[in-house]
Amino acid sequence: MTKNKMLGFDIGGTNLRAGVIENGSVLSIYHEPIGDQFDEQGTINQVIKLISLAMSPGIVSIGVGVPSVVDLKTGVVYDTVNIPSWKEVPLKDILEEKFGIPVLINNDANCFVLGEKYFGSGKNVSNLTGLILGTGVGAGLIMNNKLVPGHNCGAGEFGMVSYLEHNYEYYCGGGNFEVLYGNSAVELSGLAGAGNPEALRIWNTYGKHLAELIKLVLYTADPQSIVLGGSLSQAYPFFKESMLQSLQTFAFRNTLKNLSIHVSELEYAGVLGAACLYNDSGI
Repeated sequence: MTKNKMLGFDIGGTNLRAGVIENGSVLSIYHEPIGDQFDEQGTINQVIKLISLAMSPGIVSIGVGVPSVVDLKTGVVYDTVNIPSWKEVPLKDILEEKFGIPVLINNDANCFVLGEKYFGSGKNVSNLTGLILGTGVGAGLIMNNKLVPGHNCGAGEFGMVSYLEHNYEYYCGGGNFEVLYGNSAVELSGLAGAGNPEALRIWNTYGKHLAELIKLVLYTADPQSIVLGGSLSQAYPFFKESMLQSLQTFAFRNTLKNLSIHVSELEYAGVLGAACLYNDSGI
C-alpha cells in the first residue's frame, strides 16, 4: 500500500504520535503528551515540532488523524475533542506552508480503520468497521473497500446516538467509568485480572452495553468484521463473554453467523492509517 515514504500523525486523547512509514513498515515513531490544550497556537507549535523531528529526506506526504470533524477539501479542523482551543484550525494550510508537501487531514477513527484495512485484521475484508473504545467512542467505516467518511466527515458517530439516560459513548467509553462505577477502567481491569468479583461484574455489564452499540453498528453499517481498538479493548477478555451472549438477541441470525469481531493487534494503527491517506485519496 505505502510504496512511498510517508509521515503519519495521530492526535490521540492525551498523546501526539508521528511515524515515518515506508513499504508498510514503521521506520520511526516520535510521541509526547499533549501540552496546554487551551493554548491554540501552543498546541499547533507542538504538532509542528514533532513532525519536524520525524521528517527525513524522501517523505512525500503528511497524513493527520484528529478526533474531530474535518472539512476534507480544505483540511480545516473543527472542535477537536481533546484540545478545547481548537475550534476552527486550518491545519492543512498551516502544515503545507511549513513543510511544502501534500497534507491530508481526516478523523482519527477513519485513520484507525484504514490502518486495520491495509496492515491489520481487515486486509481481506471489504466491509469493515473500526470501533475505538477509549475515553470516548469513535468509529470508522470501510464499505466495498472504500473509506466512507460521510459528507461532513461525521459518518460512524455511533457513540453520539441516544441510549438509556445518555448516549452510547457515556456507557461504552472510558471517560465516565469513575462516575458509573467509582473506579477508572485501568483500575477495574487490574482488579478483574486479580479475580475481584465486583470488577468482573462491572466488566460483564460493560459487555452488555457494548453489545447494544454493536447491534446499532450492524443495523446501520452491516460490516462483515468489526475491529476493536482503544484502551478499553485491552480488557476484552473480561467483557467478551457477556458481549457475545447479549448479541444473540440481534434480529438477523445470519448476520451474526457471518460476523467476526477482533481486537486490534496493531501498535500504531492510527499512525499507519494516517500515512495511508495520501494513497487512499487517489492523489
